[in-house]
Amino acid sequence: MAIKVTVLGGGREVGRAAILLEDESSGKRILLDYGVSFSEDDVPLLPLSTPPSRLDAIAVTHAHLDHVGAAPMLYISSRKPIIMTELTKEFSRLLIEDMMKLAGYYLPFEHLELETMLANAKTVSLGDEVWIDGVAMKFINAGHIPGSSMIYIETKSKRIVYTGDINTIDTRLVRGARVDGLDADVLIIESTYGNIDHPERRRVEDKFIECLKDVIENGGVALIPAFALGRSQEILALLAERMPYADVYYDGMARRMMDIMLSHSRYINRPELLEKAARLFTQVQGTGMRKKILVSPAGMLKGGPSLYYLKRIWNERKNAVFLVSYQAPTTPGRKLLSEGVIEDGMPRIKARVYWFDFSSHAGVSGLISIVKSFRSLEKVIVVHGNDSTAYDFAYRIKEETGIDVEVPENGQTIYIE
Repeated sequence: MAIKVTVLGGGREVGRAAILLEDESSGKRILLDYGVSFSEDDVPLLPLSTPPSRLDAIAVTHAHLDHVGAAPMLYISSRKPIIMTELTKEFSRLLIEDMMKLAGYYLPFEHLELETMLANAKTVSLGDEVWIDGVAMKFINAGHIPGSSMIYIETKSKRIVYTGDINTIDTRLVRGARVDGLDADVLIIESTYGNIDHPERRRVEDKFIECLKDVIENGGVALIPAFALGRSQEILALLAERMPYADVYYDGMARRMMDIMLSHSRYINRPELLEKAARLFTQVQGTGMRKKILVSPAGMLKGGPSLYYLKRIWNERKNAVFLVSYQAPTTPGRKLLSEGVIEDGMPRIKARVYWFDFSSHAGVSGLISIVKSFRSLEKVIVVHGNDSTAYDFAYRIKEETGIDVEVPENGQTIYIE
């Protein structure tokens, strides 16, 4: 009897992660993540469907929408357990509610399904093991954002690890993922940056602080658009350590995310820096507050407070925009970087524009180190990467380890004997 791995989303693409595991010997079916992507018009793109009534459990690696955003649709007629860390549960509520405000018309679920999902959530801590009808699942730190986990699944015949999104470096916010020689037969691994490495983080931070000081010392205002979950708090922790004297404000959903992290400080690598940031820096309570450094969603300038602040600093050469998140093609942030505007027909920005690589995903060297850290691997399944990137990564795995590698497309099933 075989284990069947069916890719419902995230096959040769980044986003809407969804992996279905079926153990033919026991008949158990476990769904790993169930996320959304968005079209250029911000219409949600859902994973392929699977009958919720036939699932035994859903396990969620972390709270980003591309891993959990479609999960409420599984609760229209179902009450299956959904397993995640307590921090992931809290973040998921906020992010899905925000998505529903912006794109609810296009979504096949409403608040009732979200509440039903959360009511059926079984929360765990990192390191915990959960048993679902004879199948063991262990949640291991993934190093991506606070509360994120890899999921180790042990059936009667196979040991499978699903990384979700993973990072191997320590940051102020989270410790990097460590595998330390874990035994596994199959590894399902992300490949977002499967063919490049990020610059060394300390050099990125040093340059960021240097440029920021230059703007402030010359009387300018710095806008730092950053993802509300993770990136905003990482930047605030960095500023608390390196520029504690600065006049820093933070706005939007980043405020609530900060409060949640502070209430779950055991998930934070250096909680004292986040606590220091909360003491020193100011949550924006009104648009009239004076700002010198402003950390604000959204990270790609797709709406939110960042656009409001951007328009206020646009025409002053002494001001600057510090982009610290990935800028997807077709987003205003990418257009600002490449063309100096956020929409056609407007004048070019006069403020300076910088981009810094603070990625929370491992580069290819980190990903390869994860693969090599597992013992007994028989197969690697590469997901969550664009076509060329995923294939480049798969080729490197094969060249360096000799392990069998597959790069499935959405809808494809892999049989593991």
